[in-house]
Amino acid sequence: MDASVVIVGAGPAGLMLAGELRLAGTDVIVLERHPHRTGESRGIGLTIGTMEVFDQRGLLGRLGAYETSGMGHFGGLPLDMGILEAAHEAARTVPQSVTEEALEAWAVDLGADIRRGHECLAIEDTGDGVTVTVRHGDIEETIEARYLVGCDGGRSTVRKGAGFDFPGTAATTEMLLADLRGVELAPRMTGQQVGGGFVMVAKLAGGIHRVIVGERGIAPRRRTAAPEFAEVADLWKRLTGIDISHAEPVWVSAFGDATRQVTEYRRGRVLLAGDSAHVHLPAGGQGMNTSIQDSYNLGWKLASVLRGDAPEELLDTYHSERHEVGRSLLANTRAQSLLVLGGEEAEPLRGILAELIRHPEAARHLAAKVSGLDIRYDVGGGTSALLGRRLPHLVLATAAGPTSSTALLRAGRGVLLDLDDNAVLRRRAQAWRDRVDVVTATAGAVREDGPAAGTTAVLLRPDGYVAWAAPGSHQQLNSALTRWFGPAADRRR
Repeated sequence: MDASVVIVGAGPAGLMLAGELRLAGTDVIVLERHPHRTGESRGIGLTIGTMEVFDQRGLLGRLGAYETSGMGHFGGLPLDMGILEAAHEAARTVPQSVTEEALEAWAVDLGADIRRGHECLAIEDTGDGVTVTVRHGDIEETIEARYLVGCDGGRSTVRKGAGFDFPGTAATTEMLLADLRGVELAPRMTGQQVGGGFVMVAKLAGGIHRVIVGERGIAPRRRTAAPEFAEVADLWKRLTGIDISHAEPVWVSAFGDATRQVTEYRRGRVLLAGDSAHVHLPAGGQGMNTSIQDSYNLGWKLASVLRGDAPEELLDTYHSERHEVGRSLLANTRAQSLLVLGGEEAEPLRGILAELIRHPEAARHLAAKVSGLDIRYDVGGGTSALLGRRLPHLVLATAAGPTSSTALLRAGRGVLLDLDDNAVLRRRAQAWRDRVDVVTATAGAVREDGPAAGTTAVLLRPDGYVAWAAPGSHQQLNSALTRWFGPAADRRR
């Protein structure tokens, strides 16, 4: 085998997965058909959920300077994200190019082999591995790996080559986008209904303004190239009356509201992550953020199977967990599409939703949904509110000094956090110490009405989700350790 894992695509999903695999000691080759990073801004925000992911891996410092915001929106209706009381706010000024640069530097520092200018032509799942046919320059060769992960976008070669079903609906409308230099426009961060369409303005770093404009009732065009800036400027003036034709276009693109999701995220030794698995209207930057979190879920599981720690069945939980997240993503972006792109007929719906958002529980529900904080995986029954959810950031005091629940995840390993100095609990976990760090600590201030109140111990997966909690889990600690980290060391064959 040339590598344990081959990843096709060096976008956010592929680079995040490469870093996760290398953090766990797994060798990986990343194939990217473009010879250089495009430098295009594309997605421009990191949700609260992704900010937490990056903090758990110590990546926030690699992003450079960025601005955060406590405000968000659902379908253009403003949301106060502070209602979530999270440890982070969303980053609103980080272009995708910066995110990719940071993730690539991290993955390369960890030893990832990233091969640009290498195009995946065909794949074959041989049952005990995958063969990938690759072209770079005038050379065509094959690469063999134990697993292949397609992170190569909405037109994925891997998805098509492996025969994944990709049902859904075709685009019914089109939005034009341009990043502009040399123009000053009033911000319209959550978008605005105007005349016969919708417009949005976001101010990016470096004096660049992003404009998005769409006209209702116009069928999407079949494009083989990006639209000309003149088309964007003409539509902008027609809908707003403002002339932006004098601006310098930095990047111009078009997108639609096509909605599709594969029926399975894994077929044998081929897996999909990111836009290869799901496409939708890019509302609130959720696509890129969900893609990063797909890889965050998959990386430690794939590495664990490859090391022989856990059985291959662990990979089935990647589909069961992330397919449901993707289904929910498609549902909420379709709902937002109706709100954003609908005409006068959508006004009653906007009005009722605006009323509902004034109620804290409704606002909290929508804010959590667009932030990636509403996820709850099936980790087994119990009464603890933490089970299957991310653990809120906890300030901790240990014998070795102050730390936090976030910092404990930097190594990408499981963590058994003992908050009650329970020697019996620590002894039970001893046989998993090669995969799980056991930490005894005292937690700082914990909200009495919060989900962590009264908790004496939690088992954290490497992705920060709670797999077991005391009190409140119906299963024993040993069962949870075996399910997520494989058999105890003395029982492995």
